[in-house]
Amino acid sequence: MRIVVSGTHASGKSTLVGDFSAAHPEFEVLPDPYELLDEAGDEPDAGLFLAQLGISARRLLEFDPGAKVIAERGPLDFLAYLTALDELGRASRPGGHPPRAVDLTVAAMAHVDLLVLLPLGGDIRVPEDEDPELREAMDDALLELSDDPDLLGGARVIEVTGDGGARLAQVETAIADLGGC
Repeated sequence: MRIVVSGTHASGKSTLVGDFSAAHPEFEVLPDPYELLDEAGDEPDAGLFLAQLGISARRLLEFDPGAKVIAERGPLDFLAYLTALDELGRASRPGGHPPRAVDLTVAAMAHVDLLVLLPLGGDIRVPEDEDPELREAMDDALLELSDDPDLLGGARVIEVTGDGGARLAQVETAIADLGGC
């Protein structure tokens, strides 16, 4: 079961992945690609998101069906950030997404069984230095992109809400429905 947990910054991804990992230690955890960057600037830009898209896609391509892995963020997250930058007029690359980014997203998503979306809601608030405008724009873009079957590669998509226990239970139910653990 190859799982990707997606959502904008400060949406609860790390908490859900941690809760899941504690309950299912047989799963390999893939951290947020940001943690794997050698040099990341403080200001999010298209280059930073493209680098993370590449990391998240390449690592998903390594796993065969039947692998037990849960990833914090996938390529769809970073395609959503690129979309959000465009919509906010902050794009550093004119003309939309590079075709390679879309192609890489499609190829990697073919290696995902379950895409878990954490839409904004509830009471997680971020300070101004966390760019709430980008956070909301990315959330909108991610939810829209997750409706595009051409990008999803057959992955089942669920939106989870509620507290930590409710979110974990929703993921476990989806895994059971798919014939997993």
